[in-house]
Formats: sequence, structure tokens, C-alpha cells
Amino acid sequence: MTQRLDHMKQVPALTQKLVELTFAVKKGTVEEAILGLIEIRASQLNGCAFCLDMHTKQARIHGERELRLHHLAIWRESPLFNDRERAALALTDALTKLSPEGVSDAVYAEVRSQYTEDEIVQLTYMVMIINAWNRAGIAFQPVPGSQDKAFGLDKANLS
Repeated sequence: MTQRLDHMKQVPALTQKLVELTFAVKKGTVEEAILGLIEIRASQLNGCAFCLDMHTKQARIHGERELRLHHLAIWRESPLFNDRERAALALTDALTKLSPEGVSDAVYAEVRSQYTEDEIVQLTYMVMIINAWNRAGIAFQPVPGSQDKAFGLDKANLS
């Protein structure tokens, strides 16, 4: 894979705004681990190699278990995720791969049973943001791992 364009350097003001929005959402009350699962799951669904690589490494650095990362692709069948995580993952799937019905009443009810209204907004914005990052990654094809140093991922022993 060869990077087509370095969008982060090409128009840094736009990139900075998306970075700021990302950090603003992460300051909410939803657990960092759940937000990380959202980033990884959406990146899996979208096929964004750069984001999948980066967010998986970040999750490992923050203590996420490797087996759970492997099970994320099959989260519905896996016993490794709790109800709160499952609700967030169901919303991620529904918002990332939009069906004609959008987010079903069943998925919304599941999310509503686990999260406050403010947290539902936080979850929804996190899915929106990672989908935006994924689309930039897919369009411009940054090489997975090429920004590890910039994101502080080069110092972690992740092999």
C-alpha cells in the first residue's frame, strides 16, 4: 500500500478540528475502553487498515485483552463482552452499516437500557467521528503503522 496523500499535513486546520472533536467526545462519561471498542469495530466494518492498526495498538496499551480484540469481529457470539459493551457495539454496527431502517427500535432500546441520554449522544458522535476518520483513511491510504511515533505507539511492546 502506498499513501495517496497526507491529508493531515495537506489541510491541517481541518484535521485539527476533527482531532478536537475526537478529544471532546472522549472527555464524556462513557468508559475509554468502550470508546476504543467502537473505534476498532467501525474500522473493521469499514476496512480501514490504518485506523484498525492504530486503535488496536492503543487498546492494547490501555490494557485491553488480546482475546477480546480477536473476538470483536464476532462480538455477538462471544461471551467476552458485557451488556453495556454489547449495546455500544450494536449501535456502532447499526450506524456504520446503515440499513434502510436506520437504527432499529430494538437496538435503540438496548442502548437506552445501558446508557444515559448524554452518553447516547457521546456514543453516537464517537461512531460518527471514527467513520469520518475511516473514510479519510480509505480515501488517502495512509500506511498502517506509519504514524506510530506521532501517536506514541512506537514505545509500546506490542509484538
